[in-house]
Amino acid sequence: MSAHTANKERVEGTLFIVAAPSGAGKSTLVNALLEREPDISLSISHTTRPPRPGEQYGRHYYFVERADFEREVAEGIFLEHAEVHGNFYGTSRNTVQGLLEQGRDVLLEIDWQGAAQIRKAKPDCVSVFILPPSRPELERRLRGRGSDSEEVIERRLRNSRGEIAHAHEFDYIIVNDRFEDALDGLQAIVRAVRLRTELQCQRHESLIRELLTAT
Repeated sequence: MSAHTANKERVEGTLFIVAAPSGAGKSTLVNALLEREPDISLSISHTTRPPRPGEQYGRHYYFVERADFEREVAEGIFLEHAEVHGNFYGTSRNTVQGLLEQGRDVLLEIDWQGAAQIRKAKPDCVSVFILPPSRPELERRLRGRGSDSEEVIERRLRNSRGEIAHAHEFDYIIVNDRFEDALDGLQAIVRAVRLRTELQCQRHESLIRELLTAT
């Protein structure tokens, strides 16, 4: 290992936010991306919704009572928070910032409302919106979960129109038709962002200086 490689400057990590209408496959894509890119930290959100089968506290979400969530909002612990499909979701400010300052890239699964708040608080974040390939496929995926009531499914389908209307606000859009193609696209975004000139100049400052001054 060369001296300039060993002495890379610690650069603050990048905050990635991924949003989608319910049923577009966001969580499945994010989990697969984290397997490919294990050095990305997934920020665990707080939520007032009940856990789905197989979901674990602290691994998928921090499941909290509505009164506790409202108290945490009042205390200002959230970087963003929003009500989605009748439940509240929020992201811990200290957790995210602590990881970024360690040089870790952080990924948030989030809705469009939270994404708008994050863009205002951290304009250097990178945002991705996941679209389903069609409305019938979105409905098929929602029903295929087998965990939501008909009322919940219908509400999510109705809300999806309003959510998709905000897709143009994001930096990137991926259509999740063929899963491997969508996953490749998401990984390509992450890798391209890491190679941005500004970040590379910070990471490799000593190398660039050496290359410029070497005789």
